[in-house]
Amino acid sequence: MKLLDQVRQTSRTLHYSIRTEHSSIYWIRYFIRSQQMKHPRHMGTLEISQFLSHLAINRNVSPPTQNVALNALLFLYQRVLEIERPRLGNRIVRAKEKKRIPTVFTPLEAQRVIVQLNSPY
Repeated sequence: MKLLDQVRQTSRTLHYSIRTEHSSIYWIRYFIRSQQMKHPRHMGTLEISQFLSHLAINRNVSPPTQNVALNALLFLYQRVLEIERPRLGNRIVRAKEKKRIPTVFTPLEAQRVIVQLNSPY
């Protein structure tokens, strides 16, 4: 049975939602392609940490996105391939939350907007 078929079967056996299944398949496929199509059995902690760090550094993904990719790979190794969980420790460069600075009107800008409003507001 092909690897992605095994992922689908395991996901459905564990009653995961179809969206979780699709997300896992996306990240597993992306991981395999990023490693020149090597089978995950022949890859380990080094390749996983490089991939997740690549997402944070080069792809500039958000922390939740990086966590989804990590969980998909852990699902692949633990549940599908039944290989002991890779020990990643501090080897991953973690994605940083983007600081959002709110846009605020100056009092003069706010007054200009208010003057333009027609009654009743």
